[in-house]
Amino acid sequence: MYDKRIEIAPSILSASFASVLNALRDAEEAGAEYLHLDVMDGVFVPQITFGSKFIKDIRPYSDLLFDAHLMIVNPENHIDDFIDAGCNMITIHQESTVHLHRVLSHIKERGIRCGISIVPSTPVSAITPLLDMVDLVLVMTVNPGWAGQKLIPGCINKIVELKELRESEDYDYAISVDGGVNLSTIQDVVAAGADIAVAGSAFYNESDKLSFMQKMQELAMESFK
Repeated sequence: MYDKRIEIAPSILSASFASVLNALRDAEEAGAEYLHLDVMDGVFVPQITFGSKFIKDIRPYSDLLFDAHLMIVNPENHIDDFIDAGCNMITIHQESTVHLHRVLSHIKERGIRCGISIVPSTPVSAITPLLDMVDLVLVMTVNPGWAGQKLIPGCINKIVELKELRESEDYDYAISVDGGVNLSTIQDVVAAGADIAVAGSAFYNESDKLSFMQKMQELAMESFK
């Protein structure tokens, strides 16, 4: 099911919240299909961003697939709020709760896609018991909490490992990468096996966002040659 075209998912966190509807339009006009929504609680990560109400308020203005990346402790307490807000997928962190299986099961029972994410210090082995039930695995290639960080090269090996596991075990998850993905690093993550690349400041800091997306796709294709 995975072809050579990588999905570029703009992260709304890097846009100006003062003109968030323009940011949504920019993502759509640039050809994005996914919108990455970084929810931070100031506990799991140092920063605080937004909650389910923000997502509910912008949902009527976009047909993009909303992927809520919950960087919060005890996400099980908030899953229904984010689903009711209009999220199409919810990604939770392995490190955020001891009830991973239960939370992922609940997300799927509510009829939307579920994902699991790991920070740079967490090995893939920590989530292997859950890979048969998730739709997406998100590899953090920076320490979460701030936009604009540089990709940690050692995290690329996790993408390779996840791709090999998917092939050997016949799993069906997509592999997403978040952190420091830009024109300089896109080929590395695609060659390793990524299907989705989250682009925050790299996307929203560009004046010509359509051109940026096209360049990212061209570089991705070159990595397969």
